Amino acid sequence: MEPVIIVLIILVVLVFIALIKTIQVIPQASAAIVERFGRYTRTLNAGLNIVVPFIDTIRNRIDLREQVVPFPPQPVITQDNLVVNIDTVIYYQVTDARAATYEVASYIQAIEQLTVTTLRNIIGGMDLERTLTSREEINAALRGVLDEATGKWGIRVNRVELKAIEPPTSIQDSMEKQMRADRDKRAAILTAEGTRQAAILTAEGEKQSQILRAEGEAKAAALRAEGEAQAVRTVFEAIHAGDPDQKLLSYQYLQMLPKIAEGDANKLWIVPSEIGDALKGLSGAMGNFGPLGGGRPGNGGSSVPPQNNGPHAERREKPSID
Repeated sequence: MEPVIIVLIILVVLVFIALIKTIQVIPQASAAIVERFGRYTRTLNAGLNIVVPFIDTIRNRIDLREQVVPFPPQPVITQDNLVVNIDTVIYYQVTDARAATYEVASYIQAIEQLTVTTLRNIIGGMDLERTLTSREEINAALRGVLDEATGKWGIRVNRVELKAIEPPTSIQDSMEKQMRADRDKRAAILTAEGTRQAAILTAEGEKQSQILRAEGEAKAAALRAEGEAQAVRTVFEAIHAGDPDQKLLSYQYLQMLPKIAEGDANKLWIVPSEIGDALKGLSGAMGNFGPLGGGRPGNGGSSVPPQNNGPHAERREKPSID
């Protein structure tokens, strides 16, 4: 009985192994290559699949999702004989699992080598400045070449990106100095433009201020002259309306004499000829108030000396203070 039990156990184990090999579950976005006696038979898609155990074998399982592969920096010589290191990133997707398995031994290595050679061909026709400023152009050229070459491998290259372009250290130092000089130049130009604009605005402001000040002074002078003219007109009308006599005029003449003689520099001043008549009238008017007022001749008062009543004014010298 014991040998029979052992045989049954072995048969159960073999049946279990056969069931495991018969049922193949393929995850979503994946594919499997099935070979029968070493020859390609079919491609298993996602889901539950049945294969013949011990006859059909799974050659390769391939991920059909988009893959991202970064490549290490590659030294590339530009058209002006400068060596730059370029990092690249490839975004690809397997579209045909059979072609990716049988058309190329290692599609990752093939894509990397194809990227390096294509990049050297493209950069070799550009100088350093154009290389640094033409990332989009380089990406488009790389993608076109890679997509055309990898199509027969069952690979579709979706994007190619340049991570970094590193020129030599000496070139970097020269570029930094040039950029610093350009920034200093732009800063000096902007400072000069600002100073010029400020000077122009200041001059415009001063000009407008002077114009407004002159207009204000002109209006003030006009208003002042108009006020003085109105005052003179009012005084003139008031005098004529009051009908002043000779006594009032004589008194006004006497009040104005000190003002005429004001100032140390006035050595010569003119007395109008009418002042004599004014003094006669004033003396006569004050004589009526008593002996202190001067009186008439014969009543204790002193007589006024005769004055020159000619048409011309009498000229008198002002006594010198010196």
